[in-house]
Amino acid sequence: MASHPPAACCFKGFYHEGTPKGSIAELYDIETYITGVASNEKVIVILTDVFGHKLKNTQMIADHLGDAGYRVYIPDILFGEALERLDGSVDFNAWKERHNVAKTKSVVDQFLSGLKKEHSPKFVGVVGHCFGAKYAVQQIHATEGAADACAIAHPSYVSIEELAAIGKEKPLLISAAETDAIFPPEMRHLSEEKLTEIGARYQLDLFSGVSHGFAVRGDENNPCVRYARNKVLLDQICWFNNFSS
Repeated sequence: MASHPPAACCFKGFYHEGTPKGSIAELYDIETYITGVASNEKVIVILTDVFGHKLKNTQMIADHLGDAGYRVYIPDILFGEALERLDGSVDFNAWKERHNVAKTKSVVDQFLSGLKKEHSPKFVGVVGHCFGAKYAVQQIHATEGAADACAIAHPSYVSIEELAAIGKEKPLLISAAETDAIFPPEMRHLSEEKLTEIGARYQLDLFSGVSHGFAVRGDENNPCVRYARNKVLLDQICWFNNFSS
């Protein structure tokens, strides 16, 4: 594995201050948060952690990406079962069983194929946070992926085979936490080795003083977390701008 399966740390965090400015609508039979520019020429799709498309932290991330010139979508990849409490009070093993790989991938594929069929965007970027990172990486598969570029933060459940299948022309940005039992140093190094071996275009940033989940639901009052979260967003905008121009 390039990262371990989701665990208890994936089911807790902090709410962030602010008010999202997008809207929610049904797209391709999937409830979706929509924000950003009106044009679908350049699109970003965010595949979420276990807190889903209604978590305002993630919605505000989408708004920032939208302000950078993208049409941004957050589809519900959790079948209406997003967690609503960030205190870790959930039977996460039972939750994981209900959200298996095949079922989740089918929803992601359904959304991406519908989007491309309806709008034929010139560029599709995909962002994956924690649980969603696995499915984001699948979308830059050399022959089967629907995305042109990918950015993931504190990934979980990504297999080394999925990394090996990435297209050389489909770049991957990885934002990692110094303290992360799901994506620990040995997994980071294994990922680097595999990406180097296949000749992938990639960037891997490691942020000190933060732990798993920092880019979406870290403690804003912690200056290390606040810096790292903001830098991840700037990196993602720069990454997508570079490959969508």
